[in-house]
Amino acid sequence: MKLSTLALTLLFFSTAAQAAPGPELQKAIADGKKLYSHETFGGNGKTCETCHVNGGVGPGKLPDGRSIPSLENAAAIFPRFNPRAKKIVTLEDQIHSCVHGGLQGNSPAYGSEQLVDLVSYVTSLAQGKALDMDGKPN
Repeated sequence: MKLSTLALTLLFFSTAAQAAPGPELQKAIADGKKLYSHETFGGNGKTCETCHVNGGVGPGKLPDGRSIPSLENAAAIFPRFNPRAKKIVTLEDQIHSCVHGGLQGNSPAYGSEQLVDLVSYVTSLAQGKALDMDGKPN
């Protein structure tokens, strides 16, 4: 059986897309997961895991009991328009806002290793999800 050039190209790219991240990215993801699960950022004693349970996979709960969406597709839906803020926000902005508001902590600085690690972890949850900028959280 002979495969067409298109079929070979698609096979190559689908296999390449499923390849594991390199060691540097794996470290950033692992460090981000640790921050996500354990870091309070000097705030109210809560962590990201407090509301976004199970590592962000599956629905979470706010302290008042309201359900919040999973983070599984978060990286796939940013940037997005935030009607309350009346501006476009990035995933970095959203994480920054959650740490500041939800955790009442000191948000990691833009470009900092901590923010890059958190973004890397949350982005890893969206691996394989379709890009849907300005879409809805799942």
